[in-house]
Amino acid sequence: MRQSSRYTLERRPMLEASNLDVFYGKSQALRGVSLRVDEGEIVALVGANGAGKTTLLNTVSGLLRPASGSVEFLGKRIDRLAPHKIMKLGICQIPEGRKLFSDMTVGENLEMGAYSSEARKRRKETLEQVYKIFPVLEERRRQSAKKLSGGERQMVAIGRGLMSSPRLCMFDEPSYGLAPKLFLEVLEVVKRLREQGITILLVEQNVRNTLEVADRAYVIENGQIVLEGKGKDLLQNEQVKTAYLGI
Repeated sequence: MRQSSRYTLERRPMLEASNLDVFYGKSQALRGVSLRVDEGEIVALVGANGAGKTTLLNTVSGLLRPASGSVEFLGKRIDRLAPHKIMKLGICQIPEGRKLFSDMTVGENLEMGAYSSEARKRRKETLEQVYKIFPVLEERRRQSAKKLSGGERQMVAIGRGLMSSPRLCMFDEPSYGLAPKLFLEVLEVVKRLREQGITILLVEQNVRNTLEVADRAYVIENGQIVLEGKGKDLLQNEQVKTAYLGI
């Protein structure tokens, strides 16, 4: 019998990657990878460094082209589109390491995220929403990004992504360079964004904390999906415990 929780109701598929093979030159980075993110979910992709997590995000974003397989967003095939066209459809990627424009102010970095004409029309309203989520950024809006702490830089990176008014937000290793406490604060922001209607694909090597917030999750090893299931179920999986949790 179907449970009443809204996290178990049937949802419309938002992102579907099917049988992706991706290469860097002659080196194969993804092997037959399939993944689905339904509307309103937090879906995690976890695994060690070099497992293929960032490669998958870059393929979804159009930065890499698959040798075979397909990527669909809301039923539309996107794996042959240019990155800026994919972004305009409602997908944003928060890159690993933040990658801010260090010589620009916080406010200028945020406004760089309002790239599309539709996002520019809503720029003022969206910026107000970003400042509600991260009040410290409004205080720092005229400050150079290079003077920010690691946690503040992560806030700017998330805020810049939100300026594009995404429907799907993909986080690439948000724990990178952050103290554990700050990463937990980022995860709280992730949950808050989902409550505001943004679907989340969360890519992380911090397996325990990530699986605790994920509705569903995939484990990737050596470019292949080896496990999938509900986040909390995978926390109890013996293979996950041994390989990633040190239990």
